[in-house]
Amino acid sequence: MNLIKKGTKLYSIIKMKCPNCHEGHLFNNSNPYNLSEISDMPERCEHCHLKYEIETGFFYGAMYVSYALTIVLVVAFLLLIYVLNINDFVLSLLIFGGILVVVFPLVFRLSRSIWLNMFVAYKSRK
Repeated sequence: MNLIKKGTKLYSIIKMKCPNCHEGHLFNNSNPYNLSEISDMPERCEHCHLKYEIETGFFYGAMYVSYALTIVLVVAFLLLIYVLNINDFVLSLLIFGGILVVVFPLVFRLSRSIWLNMFVAYKSRK
């Protein structure tokens, strides 16, 4: 059973599909941990030919989304540290640094997907 239905913003964001047609891929390589290709996106969607970079420097705005997602991670981590009563600052810093390194590629791509979805609406082909 598919919980996220095609045609919703959430589908496009989570699956990292074209926000216009929900068919084309946003990134050339589906592996976010291939760091040499982390930001490689096709110029246009292979299905509907939507130009992904709407204007020059369009994805600079995704930095604000990335910042917000990182703040959510920081707050969640601080709450976890508080609940588990971990008082070792160095240990907390090392754990959090490790978490950030692991989730960075995901946050980077997710923020681009969210940013693009804020400006492009889904158009179903009937």
